[in-house]
Amino acid sequence: MSSTVATESSSRTRSRARRSGRALAVLLLGPLTALAGLAWAILQPWRVTLLDPEGQGFWWLLAQPPLYVIAVGLLFHALVAPGVVADLEEERAE
Repeated sequence: MSSTVATESSSRTRSRARRSGRALAVLLLGPLTALAGLAWAILQPWRVTLLDPEGQGFWWLLAQPPLYVIAVGLLFHALVAPGVVADLEEERAE
């Protein structure tokens, strides 16, 4: 392993360890939102009609607010947060 590769690898590790508070907040938005949706589904299970689908149509089963909140949190974390964090770190580096 060359020293250049080792230096680049260690600098990446250090930059990840020194994220700004704003970047950390953005990274936590998705998981915290999904966790809130999960808590909502647990605290109000009657809202999730998938648990008792008798007499419910497909669209009624699909439209579950706690499930939407979980999905939005996960999608934000996977698709939006990495780009926003990259922009924040780029701005910080300038």
